[in-house]
Amino acid sequence: MQTLDKSLQQTDRPLIIAGKTFSSRLMTGTGKYRSIEEMQQSIAASGCEIVTVAVRRVQTLAPGHEGLAEALDWKKIWMLPNTAGCQTADEAIRVARLGREMAKMLGQEDNNFVKLEVIPDPKYLLPDPIGTLEAAEKLVKEGFAVLPYINADPMLAKRLEEVGCVTVMPLGSPIGSGQGIKNAANIQIIIDNAGVPVVVDAGIATPSEAAQAMEMGADALLINTAIAQAQNPVAMARAMGMATEAGRLAYLAGRIPVKSYASASSPLTGKISSP
Repeated sequence: MQTLDKSLQQTDRPLIIAGKTFSSRLMTGTGKYRSIEEMQQSIAASGCEIVTVAVRRVQTLAPGHEGLAEALDWKKIWMLPNTAGCQTADEAIRVARLGREMAKMLGQEDNNFVKLEVIPDPKYLLPDPIGTLEAAEKLVKEGFAVLPYINADPMLAKRLEEVGCVTVMPLGSPIGSGQGIKNAANIQIIIDNAGVPVVVDAGIATPSEAAQAMEMGADALLINTAIAQAQNPVAMARAMGMATEAGRLAYLAGRIPVKSYASASSPLTGKISSP
């Protein structure tokens, strides 16, 4: 593994978001765990350095979020406050401001990150593109490092990048659905044209799907439900961390081209001929 790690360091570049460097390309969440202890152990097992926190759930002490602020070591983990539960741009902006203050209270004075979610639809939980763009423009002007959660829409991704967002976060499939990467073609277009990191967020259920997203060239992943709701969240967290690394290494290695015909693995030279 040391040889692989050294080779990877020589060919890879670090994940940089808003000028901050991260060694892990896996982000995780804090929701849906069966206990605080299971969440703590899973985050540690994943090796992640960025953890997203639903500001409203912490503020209201929603079930599963009591004591969350004290449960993690914020000197080692970078908080990504999110605007989950916001249905309009105005709501998201207000919650983003609360999130910034929460990060400061926990010792991250320079943390202006916000995962922007504007989701008016309670059934499919698909993000509102117009509200997301509107909120992003205002939050960028207020000095936030905005990481917007979006449908896999290449034109919207480019517009959000143009207004100053520090990443784009297209969904693989609806939140918590476990459907995997259903928007691969559009996500690939976003990856190929983005000038900011692309974080595939939502829908990933298995390590193979995590690896698939990274093999496509995604810069990072955000995975919550697949870990938190697994039969063994700690083991799944470790598996997702390993898959993220494996997918990134495979992307850097470069896959063979797809062919419509067979190609023998063994050379034909020296073949024994029939008499």
